[in-house]
Amino acid sequence: MLLPYLNKGMVEAGCDEAGRGCLAGSVYAAAVIFPPDYHNAEINDSKQLSAHKRNLLRKMIQRDALAWALGIVTPQEIDRINILNASILAMHRALDALAVRPEAIIVDGNKFKPYRNLKHTTVVKGDGKYLSIAAASILAKTYRDDYMLALHTEYPGYGWNRNMGYPTREHREAIARLGTTPYHRMSYNLLGARQLELPFD
Repeated sequence: MLLPYLNKGMVEAGCDEAGRGCLAGSVYAAAVIFPPDYHNAEINDSKQLSAHKRNLLRKMIQRDALAWALGIVTPQEIDRINILNASILAMHRALDALAVRPEAIIVDGNKFKPYRNLKHTTVVKGDGKYLSIAAASILAKTYRDDYMLALHTEYPGYGWNRNMGYPTREHREAIARLGTTPYHRMSYNLLGARQLELPFD
């Protein structure tokens, strides 16, 4: 059973991101604030859930949350500021978009930058420990997957409907064969050991 909060008696937002390790596409983050002492035994780390279950839980989270929001950082921004800064910026953008102002923030992982002087706590594997972080992981993952499925219709050759932009063999072979798209992160090692063979547009 995941914990309902870290900071008792405070309006607490949980944050997580999706797409950090991808070769293509934006990085997405979500922030979620649940009512005090909210419980939902079905919510878990998004990586532990099927796509079908994640989409069902997305509706439940959006219905039950006091507030939720997304933050997005583009591939061009990722190339300019690096993926760590981009992931944190996406979480800050999600927090900016919340309709309810948090008093404290809990974040999956071990890196974060202060947000509006609010108390923040990083939690390694927090998406398997706290409900709001797990919920944020589900929202970030499902909305990013929807985005990658839409991009797949524009560039169907890269298998984004299956790999969601992650560095699979299929994806890397497609880059070697077809070149890059405007959605690829050009600061990344797109071909792994075969980087020098990359044909640029």
